[in-house]
Amino acid sequence: MHTLTPQSLFFFETIIYASVIFMFLSKKNFTAIFLYSIQSLVIAIALFYSSFKIHSWSLMGIAILVLLVKAVVAPYFFFWLVKKHRTQFSASTFLNGPTTLIVLALLTAFSYSSFWQSLTVLAPQSGGALPLALAVVFISIFLVVDRRGVLSQMIGILSLENAIVSFTYITGLEASAGPQLGILFDISVWIGIAIVFASMIYRHFGSLDTSEMKFLKEE
Repeated sequence: MHTLTPQSLFFFETIIYASVIFMFLSKKNFTAIFLYSIQSLVIAIALFYSSFKIHSWSLMGIAILVLLVKAVVAPYFFFWLVKKHRTQFSASTFLNGPTTLIVLALLTAFSYSSFWQSLTVLAPQSGGALPLALAVVFISIFLVVDRRGVLSQMIGILSLENAIVSFTYITGLEASAGPQLGILFDISVWIGIAIVFASMIYRHFGSLDTSEMKFLKEE
């Protein structure tokens, strides 16, 4: 169960929401990676605060691992991947700017619609953070679908995972340390595999733009 006030919950969720919005507005993957690290840092801080309040060493351990794996290790490897190839991987979207903003606004409005009113029983005193967390989930899914570059899509998937974590934190859904450690382990392995495959694809085809890969073939 979280121990933050409704105002604090809304503030933290606003930061996460703003970060995923700026991921769309950013044209550079370096900025998107930085924004993902901000997301992870916010979640780690919230977990640290709760661990101190309820005196839970296991939760504190999870917070430390979240900080290390998601706010330090993952961004480091993404930065390394970009610098290794000395290029700007595609950070463009399939939709143009105005259309993208319209979709983001519609997804946010949908999250605040009465369709999700039944979910308010999970967090009746979230201070408006619950629908904002839903918006982050939807927008992160859209980020994965709308981005052209493989690296941007990977960041979108990790952002979606952060969105799900923030949603469960706001609703106060408890989970034992075992499953959470398993999730962090899976993320670590997934990052390693994704970076290896991204490097192989770029080295072989010279592009990580998914819109161009349909024209590529092995010589």
